[in-house]
Order: sequence, then structure tokens, then C-alpha cells
Amino acid sequence: MHSSFPLFLLFLFLCSSLPSYGIELTLVNNCKESIWPGFMGGAGHHTPHYGGLHLGNGKEVIVNVPQGWSGRLWPRRGCQFNENGHGECETGDCMGLLHCRGAGGLPPMTVVEMTLGTSKSPLHFYDVSLVNGFNLPVSVVPVGGGIGCGMASCESDLNLCCPASLEVKKEGRVVACKSACMAWNHEKYCCTGNYSTPHTCKPTIFSSVFKVICPRAYSYPYDDSSSLHKCMASKYLITFCPPSPY
Repeated sequence: MHSSFPLFLLFLFLCSSLPSYGIELTLVNNCKESIWPGFMGGAGHHTPHYGGLHLGNGKEVIVNVPQGWSGRLWPRRGCQFNENGHGECETGDCMGLLHCRGAGGLPPMTVVEMTLGTSKSPLHFYDVSLVNGFNLPVSVVPVGGGIGCGMASCESDLNLCCPASLEVKKEGRVVACKSACMAWNHEKYCCTGNYSTPHTCKPTIFSSVFKVICPRAYSYPYDDSSSLHKCMASKYLITFCPPSPY
């Protein structure tokens, strides 16, 4: 009995040190092309799949994250990587790496932001943001979670109606739509300097176009609270190129 007791304590220690993977993120590629989702954990948080993976047309993958995880993910498109995971993407590129390993994506890109509980609140917060521009439609739908859990999304292809001054083209195709901040780097569009508060930074004609087409997404840094969703689900379905509402 005495000889097995230390082993029992060791077992308890090892189990308690394992991360609690309590939340499933199911990523579905409904696009007509391959995409390469990129991931970046927030400060002090784990980055799943070393920061990136390939997701073929019609494929899905489950990404497990622990309770309290905070971070972002985004679609990369038009990527080509060699056997060592080096190359480039037309949009959302992260330093030419398949596995971003903590590097952020290069705008313009559609971004999913998630904070799945904190030390002060068990609530999950999530949104789809167009603050860094747009490259593909994305939706986030909680599976379960009860009343009040809504869908965050930009379901329409903004590339089809992107103002000419914001277009990003590759071989004649519009592959992304810049934010006004990225295009002109002005305080008014970036919500910086004299426009750095919710009272001074207001919607512009460009962010308003984004908002009309994608009302469930953040269109500029101080967008209304309807763009930020709250829930307590154990699973979230993240779909790239979800069915368009129009």
C-alpha cells in the first residue's frame, strides 16, 4: 500500500497539470477553393496547430481550445507552400509560413475574435471583424449555449461590391477589400489621434457600406454593441463561405 501511494500522488499531479480542452471549434470550408486558416493566441494563450493548417474544399476540422482561451483566426487564400512550410498567400499571409507560430496575418482579411471566459466572467465573447478589411465570408455559430447566443458573421462576398479605391487585385481578380484605414492611414478612418474615442470616431461612408452588407460584423473599431456576441457554449461552428443571405 505504501509503495503505491506515491504513484497515486504522481498520477494526480500529472492529470492536474494537463490543459482542460473544454471547447470545440469546428472549422468548415464551404468555399470553392482550398483555404489555410491562420491562428494567433492572445497574450499568454496557446496558439492551436502551430498557427496554421490547410483546409480543402468541403473539408472540416475540429480545433480544441481550453476554457478561458483568447485569440483570433482568419482565412488565408491563394497559398502555395513547399515541403518545409514556406511560401506565400494572396491574402492573410503570415510571414510566408504555413504555421504562423504567433505571427499575425497581413491585412486585408476577415478576422474571428474570441475570448472564451476570463477570471472575472465565465461568459464567452466572439465577433467577426472587418476592421482589418475583408477577404472571405465567415460565420460563427454557437452549438447550444441557450437563449441570447447569436451568430456573428459576414456572410456576403464584399469583394463583389468593394469600392474601387479599396480593391486588392491579383491577376485581374478582386481577392480582398481593404479597410479605409489601410487604404489611407488617416486618423479619422483608423480611430487614432484626435479620433481615438467612441465619441470622436464615427462611422464613415466606407464602414457604413460594410455594415449595411454585413450587419452582424464589426465595421470599424467602435462599432455598436450588436456586433459583439455573448454565449457559454461548449462548441462553435466556424464556416468559411457560409450560404449567402441574399
